[in-house]
Amino acid sequence: MFTGLIEEIGIIQSIKRGVNSAQISIKANEVLKDISVGDSISTNGVCLTVIYFNKNEFVVDVMPETMRRSNLKHLKNGNEVNLERALKVGDRFGGHIVSGHIDGMGTISEFKEEDNATWVTIKACEKIMKYIIEKGSIAIDGTSLTVAYVDLEKFKVSIIPLTKNETILLRKKIGEEVNIECDMVGKYIERISNFNNKEMNKSALDINFLKENGFA
Repeated sequence: MFTGLIEEIGIIQSIKRGVNSAQISIKANEVLKDISVGDSISTNGVCLTVIYFNKNEFVVDVMPETMRRSNLKHLKNGNEVNLERALKVGDRFGGHIVSGHIDGMGTISEFKEEDNATWVTIKACEKIMKYIIEKGSIAIDGTSLTVAYVDLEKFKVSIIPLTKNETILLRKKIGEEVNIECDMVGKYIERISNFNNKEMNKSALDINFLKENGFA
């Protein structure tokens, strides 16, 4: 579990690609403190497991499913990534609950300056947009942000200078993809509601079937 507060920006050292998978080595400093093999590190919002580390870098395996659903498939040597270690019990919880299991990707469509802030507009598919609400929380490449505007096809966030300097979001270009993780509360509510509706429909169908066949 993560908070969406980025600890540092890492640099891709090497990528060994399989048919649909990858093994990635990432240069880092802060996130290597108190780390162990098997620990989780959010990399551009994706929860990855450390399989090796030394004082300057760590290595992770990325399975095909993760490559398909995230922008990790676009990474090249020298690219920057947002990094955050998993939350410790007792730590301050300054962002929001981020699982590191992204819902998909969005595409940056606009940057706009306003005084000390930068507005970022991101377009996403209906599957993602249905979970996004104004003033709700969202993780973009692992960064916890507040949705300031939303319609059917896009949403906007406003970035303060600190976030600009300590994350990679404003280093991206228009047209680039970002990883998106929506607030999990809405997803749970939808799942429970749909499950209950299906159960109700199933029960109704069973009763009709019995009536039609003279059993009730």
